[in-house]
Amino acid sequence: MLGARNYTVKPSIVYQRIRRGAFLLYVAAFWVGAMALLIGGARPSQAQENAIPQICPARRTITARGGTFTPGGIILTTFDRSAIWVYNVDSNRRYPLPETTPCGRGCRLSPDARWVVYFNRLTQAYNRMRLDGTERSLVAQSASDVEWWGDNTFLVWTTAQGAFVQVDGAAQQILDVRGISSIQPNGSWALEVMHDGDGFTRQLVNLANPDDYTFLGVDMAYFNAQSWSPDGSRFAYVAPIDPTTPAGGAELYVTTPDVRPTEPLTHLYDTYGAVRINGQSVGELSWSPDSTRIAFWVTPQIGDDPTATTGEATIHIVDTATGETRAYCGFSTIEHTPNPPRLVWSPDGTTIAFGGNVEGDDKGYLLLALNVESGEITELSEGIYPALGAADVITWGLPPR
Repeated sequence: MLGARNYTVKPSIVYQRIRRGAFLLYVAAFWVGAMALLIGGARPSQAQENAIPQICPARRTITARGGTFTPGGIILTTFDRSAIWVYNVDSNRRYPLPETTPCGRGCRLSPDARWVVYFNRLTQAYNRMRLDGTERSLVAQSASDVEWWGDNTFLVWTTAQGAFVQVDGAAQQILDVRGISSIQPNGSWALEVMHDGDGFTRQLVNLANPDDYTFLGVDMAYFNAQSWSPDGSRFAYVAPIDPTTPAGGAELYVTTPDVRPTEPLTHLYDTYGAVRINGQSVGELSWSPDSTRIAFWVTPQIGDDPTATTGEATIHIVDTATGETRAYCGFSTIEHTPNPPRLVWSPDGTTIAFGGNVEGDDKGYLLLALNVESGEITELSEGIYPALGAADVITWGLPPR
């Protein structure tokens, strides 16, 4: 199937063969451009055009929360290895949820941010509940994962490596998911990873018509983070600048399912040189709830080995409409390999929660909140426990009405 199309992207041609009859026109254009530079001043370089503003808070230290914190809601995380814990932002209280087990990305937030799907360790089945642990009910048995697509619509991944769409408790559509790792929410497109010689490639394929696909290039460890937007309209993915080697670093792309982008959304190399975006975990690009921004970590990189990074990872946010990228200097971490901390948006899109270990204190991992407008970071609580190897936030939602 791949041999039927040519997906090679040729570099821009810098020098073209100029026909003799057009030579004078070329010379005239050159001098007009030169005079324009002399009169109007030099044009900014590409690095200047793609400069990344630093959002640095007025107070460079992490602030302890006061009596109240905005926005409120409920954050799920782990404070020990036994269970999912509730952290109630409004009351500043925390408590474990019975019959739960630490879940990482296995707990999925509903579109209205008021329910979560989780694995019940007693019944060995996927249930749903309010974020405070109330109103529990069965969703699916014999499932390896469950994604929330609507009020009563779920994508169920089975333990037999299949998948189906479940509506109101009944299977409505069986999906062929051989080689598939991610499916468009409420859509028919999916990410397919294929073996190709000594490596792998990836493409977006229409499950309803497998001949309809968009080739995305190589699938390279540490350079293959990806995620669908919450509304399902776009797909974000990381790709190496040079598909033959990771030495040149990575950029972030955003596309609709039927279009292969030729230009990256970010221009990190112009500012930093070679960098790594996020880590080894594939699905860690963090879309804002309104599908307009993406949060991610940027780590300086040296050489061909993406794990041989240098320096500290910092949070960046890109506007998917304009490509404007911002860097946040209030917190950085050397704990970025194999993965930096997971970034979780508040339901209103104003704040990002994550777990971080602040050098020089004895508090362990803190539950931190980054205000994306001011860059200020607030310590909400201390003592996050790395139950699954990382001290990560699970999700941030709303309490029952």
